[in-house]
Parts: sequence; C-alpha cells; structure tokens
Amino acid sequence: MTFEEKLAEYADLAVRVGINVQPGQNVLINTTTDTLEFSRLIVKKAYEAGAKSVHVNFTDGPIHRAFFDLAPESAMKEFPAWMVTQRNELIDQQGSLLWIDAEDPDLLAGVPAKRISDYQKTSGRALEKYRAAVMSDKIAWSIIAIPSEIWAKKVFPDLPKDEQVKALWEVIFETVRIGDGTAVAKWKTHIRDLELRATMLNDRRYKKIHYSAPGTELSVELPDKHLWLSGASRTPNQTAFIANMPTEEVYTAPLKYGVNGYVKNTKPFVYKGNLIDDFTLTFKDGKIIKAHAEVGNELLQGLIKNDEGSSYLGEIALVPHESPISASGILFYNTLFDENASNHLAIGEAYPTCYEGARDLEEAQLQALGLNTSITHEDFMIGSAEMDIDGELSDGTREPIFRKGNWA
Repeated sequence: MTFEEKLAEYADLAVRVGINVQPGQNVLINTTTDTLEFSRLIVKKAYEAGAKSVHVNFTDGPIHRAFFDLAPESAMKEFPAWMVTQRNELIDQQGSLLWIDAEDPDLLAGVPAKRISDYQKTSGRALEKYRAAVMSDKIAWSIIAIPSEIWAKKVFPDLPKDEQVKALWEVIFETVRIGDGTAVAKWKTHIRDLELRATMLNDRRYKKIHYSAPGTELSVELPDKHLWLSGASRTPNQTAFIANMPTEEVYTAPLKYGVNGYVKNTKPFVYKGNLIDDFTLTFKDGKIIKAHAEVGNELLQGLIKNDEGSSYLGEIALVPHESPISASGILFYNTLFDENASNHLAIGEAYPTCYEGARDLEEAQLQALGLNTSITHEDFMIGSAEMDIDGELSDGTREPIFRKGNWA
C-alpha cells in the first residue's frame, strides 16, 4: 500500500471502528494544529459514514504553552463555560468523540507544578458530567495518534530529521494493523482474542491479584462483582467502539481500600506535557502513603493530591511483555502506546463498567461498592520481563497469571 492508502485506511478505521459513527450522529474531534491535514480526512470519512455534523476543536502547542507561562494565576482556576456546554450537548445528543493526539511530550516542561495542578483540578471539576459519560461508556469515544515533528524527534532522536516523522508513521501504522487493506478484519480477530482473555479471568473470580518484580511487591483486592474488560466497549444502545487504538490490554477496577504494598514504574509517565520518572508508590489500605520520583517529583505530589480519590487506584490492566508494541523496543513517551506495551495501573477514577450493573450509578453509590471516584485518571506503566502475577482465589489458593512478564 502507498502512504496515502495507509492514511485513508487509518482514517476509515478510526471513524468506522474506533468511534463507529452512526447515521445522523454528531461528532466532536479534539486535536492539535499538527494534525490539520489528517483531521480533514477524518472529517470527510465521518460525513461519508453518515455523520450529521462534525466539529473540530484545535489547540496549538505554542499557544497552549503561552497560556501556562503568561496567564495570571487566577486563569488557572477558571474554565470556559462554553467548553462545558459543548461537551454536555454532545452527551445529551449521544454523539461520538475522537481525540487525535500529536502533542509534544515536553510541551509544559518547566511550568510550575502548582499552575498545572490548579488547572487540572479546575477543568476536572467543570467537566464532571463529561468525564463520567466517558468513563461509563455513555457515548462512543476513541483516542488515536499521528506523528508531529516534535514528537517524532523525541522518539527517534538518532535518525536524520527528514526520516523521523516517516519512521513514527510506519510504527503507528504497524501498531494499529494498517498495511495490507485488512485492518478491520485484523481488529475483529484481535478484539476476539482479548475478550477470550477477559472471559478467562472473569471465570476465575479472583479475590486478589499479586504483583512481584524488582521494586514491586503489590497486592490488589478486587470487588466481588468486578468485571475484566477488553478494548472493545459498547454504549447503552449497544453501539460498539474501541476506546484506545492501539490496545493490547484487559483491565478491571480494584477495591478502593484493598491495595497494599509498593510499586515502581518501568517507563516514563508523561503527565500534562511533563515527564515523571523513576518513582515508587507505597500503598496502605488502598491509599498512597508515600510517593517519590527522581524526575518530576513536585508534579507527582500535586497529581496525587488533586482530590481525595487521586491517592487511590482506579484501574489495573494486564498487557504481556511480548505485545507487539513492547517487542518494537520503542519508548513512545505517549501513554496511548506505552501503556499497551506494559502492565499498568491508573491513579484515580475507576471505570463503572468494570463492576456488574454499575454503569448508571451515582458517585456515592459507586463509592459504596468500593469503586474509586476522582477527577483524575492517569495510567502509569509497571510491567517488565521480570514481573510475575498471581491470582488468589476465595479459598486463598494462588494461581499463576503472568510469569516473566507474559501470560502463564
């Protein structure tokens, strides 16, 4: 296939499988100015799929950075009402939402951590309805990525400048199964394989999951009615969509107060345009009681204090070390890719869909079930070729789930 043919297949995959646009549906796209040409292609594909209207919100890296560098402190504690209204209308109209990511991993490097933290808290509270709709799959949503020059340089610093973007394109195409015109069929097979893994774990009804690796000894209790899910999701009206493209994970929600031990990250964590790396989190009865990062420690401290739920876990996800993205040996500095190369955990909000019958429950009801609620949901990577994972049954028997980083 030519590059243009691959690009068209990728756009079609995002529209027809990622967010699965339905006839007469409104579509919202959030992206950056680095994706302008590709976004035009996505818009065209969405209308061809039957969309009624497609709106694109563009942000620009330097403009976004200027806000954090130069706006007054008061601006960090305000959020535009029109942005809240736009997202709430999309939810009420049962539209679909696509993120096209191409951001610079170091965009906000050097910005005072408090400014980032303040704005994160403000936007999180303002977009509460929107966040809840996404976390509970009330609307179809998906995240994909395309290269920008700055991101490609970060990933491939040793390549000549004129080869960096091309190299990142080829890797992205490979991870999303683009290349021979059969991407949709390949995705159906891939999702079926992931769902078989989720079914296996659901059948076992593990009470606890135990992680063991250099720097990690962690025990995670699971709620009684927990559900393991794959990357395939459905809205309440049963519209299928793929939230992350690529995806290699099966995941569930931990019991909020049932996490004990310590865990060390194995890949850098890109948070709001900054790197947090070489960190260890210690948990007692679910809560992070100690946290320290050699890189980005102030930002890490602010993240786990965003609200009460930011110091608890909301997700555990299993990804074999032999996954295609991991096998590439590439560090993407982008959570969408790096989390699909590694077992990972998420600080903050739990997915209500990971508990039987919890999709439509209110925050207090979710908390009563032992699910964490928060304005935060941030994934960080903990997997390696040295990680063993056991599942503990209700009678205390332990069974191997992972050995040396892969399915046992």
